[in-house]
Amino acid sequence: MELLKQRILRDGQVKEGGVLKVDSFLNHQMDVTLLNEIGREFRRRFDGAAITKIVTIEASGIGIAAIAAQHFGSVPVIFAKKTRSRNLDGALYTAKVHSFTKDITYDVQLSKKFLGPQDTVLILDDFLLHTITDEREVKILFEILEKRCEINLSTIICSQREPASWSSMILNDEVSANAILKRATKHYTVVIKPKMTT
Repeated sequence: MELLKQRILRDGQVKEGGVLKVDSFLNHQMDVTLLNEIGREFRRRFDGAAITKIVTIEASGIGIAAIAAQHFGSVPVIFAKKTRSRNLDGALYTAKVHSFTKDITYDVQLSKKFLGPQDTVLILDDFLLHTITDEREVKILFEILEKRCEINLSTIICSQREPASWSSMILNDEVSANAILKRATKHYTVVIKPKMTT
């Protein structure tokens, strides 16, 4: 999306280690007008997908997910929690997620009662912040991308890493990585390079 690209070029900062800092407009101070336009663009891109839930992870994804949900008929937003809560009961989906910016690994949880096989889910989160080393994760990622290609549904993938580096981050398996990347970068790739700051 050109509006977001221009905003990143103007206000984004690349910190040591290649971390893109967008805290002045996306994930600390939020530009609600910008988030609303991003939500509208997600709706345009996924028009006809009959989205029933939007899923993200706390905390920085919640703002954009909540605003985007309004463009999908105010569907519910579910966010995976990074810490165990007494309020989180029953069966859970769990996964280990490494924070690239904080260098901490979390055991994230999401209640299964809010997400079922009848749901069509839009996931809003970053992609490949850490190396995928679990064969099950690679298989799931491939199956999701393959299915979306088969039924001609849009998939927008955002990452703080350049696409050229993605293959080395998928299981050290060139065949799997190439199969995933072929589907993940099938039509358009936009690389934004803000100036480095210290």
